[in-house]
Amino acid sequence: MYESIAGVVGALLIPYTAGDSKSPLLTLEHGIAPWVAFLIVPVFGFANAGVSFTHLNLSDALAPLPLAVALGLLLGKQLGVFAGVLLAVKTGLASKPQGASWLQVYGVAMLCGIGFTMSLFIGELAFPGQQALIDQAKIGTLLGSLVSAVIACLILRFAPKRLA
Repeated sequence: MYESIAGVVGALLIPYTAGDSKSPLLTLEHGIAPWVAFLIVPVFGFANAGVSFTHLNLSDALAPLPLAVALGLLLGKQLGVFAGVLLAVKTGLASKPQGASWLQVYGVAMLCGIGFTMSLFIGELAFPGQQALIDQAKIGTLLGSLVSAVIACLILRFAPKRLA
């Protein structure tokens, strides 16, 4: 508890100068950003998922509940987000980002399947007192997030960088 308080107080004491790109706060923020994004947040997510992989096998991941949760993240989120963007652009409520292709927009929509924090929370609420089902939902959430991340990376990596 004292470490958290010390961290907050310490953060408040880091100097910041508006408009100065060499400001100590901005330098620190940019320096730790990759560590936070690629190490700390994923480790935090997996640690909070609380899934034991010791006795996990392929049939556990392909059971109906984990598969449904994984497909919900993989298909449901990307289709919902992409359809929402498409509808907003077609109706004139929004415009497609300048210089972005529809494939790139779709790749970003696929990234939405990664968000597993709320999915883990909903899985806990959906099956109160049924730890086996909660664990299956967690496995499906992690599987769907992983597959969404891999597919999104491939789409965005190989999508043409400039509109023709």
